[in-house]
Amino acid sequence: MAKPLKKALGVDIGGSGVKGAPIHLKRGELVTERYRVETPRPATPKAVANAVAEIVRFFDWKGPIGCTIPGLVRDGVVEVASNLDAGWAGTHAARLISERTGCKVAVVNDADAAGLAEMKYGAGKGRKGVSIVLTFGTGIGSALFLDGRLVPNTELGHLQLGGQLAEDIAAHSVRESNELEWEVWARGHVQEVIDHVEFLFSPDLLIIGGGVSRPDRWAEFGHLLLTRAELQPAALGNNAGIVGAGIVARATIPRKRKKKKARSASTSALPSP
Repeated sequence: MAKPLKKALGVDIGGSGVKGAPIHLKRGELVTERYRVETPRPATPKAVANAVAEIVRFFDWKGPIGCTIPGLVRDGVVEVASNLDAGWAGTHAARLISERTGCKVAVVNDADAAGLAEMKYGAGKGRKGVSIVLTFGTGIGSALFLDGRLVPNTELGHLQLGGQLAEDIAAHSVRESNELEWEVWARGHVQEVIDHVEFLFSPDLLIIGGGVSRPDRWAEFGHLLLTRAELQPAALGNNAGIVGAGIVARATIPRKRKKKKARSASTSALPSP
């Protein structure tokens, strides 16, 4: 049996940027500073795959890659994509990125990746019960866990609130584009989403991730949120998606390399933290 991977390249594809770094999988840490490129416009599958290939070239990477996708992913195929080009629907992302990079690739929903990282290395480590990670960025991503096991592709950012999507109300991009004060955004937007999520799932632990979990930003609004659940900022911050992508690569890509051409890997069974 092949031994578990020690390192993988984690790549986090977002609506505004594609960023990646080699991950030390035992420690759950970035080995080097991450490298970021702008998300192409339009963000077509081929254009984004080329952006991932640029990151691979930057690190001169030859090993396995874990890649996040902002959308519903099943067996390496993107069924629905958020904040990317509509052409992603039906795209076998793992195969496409593997062809562009020459590496074995595993793909996963971006918020699921961030959640896996937080539950293994961060704010949710060792926690039982119902835990929910909500990431606030270009949209709102979510990851739902029961006793540490992931329920994949929840997409709570697409919940309907008053005829609008939750992420259209409370994503961090909404705060920026409307130049909202932190207090207005937190009390009038984020709180509405959190109240609805708590009503539906009654979580024991709620973790807020994405760029807003950075200590300076969390200090602006975290104390304004009211929850029944324990509330924590993501310990891994905006690197959680990259680390989580590495976790999925370790779980789905064998360490031993085959002599024949690199193939993409399936993520039909995501790992537990």
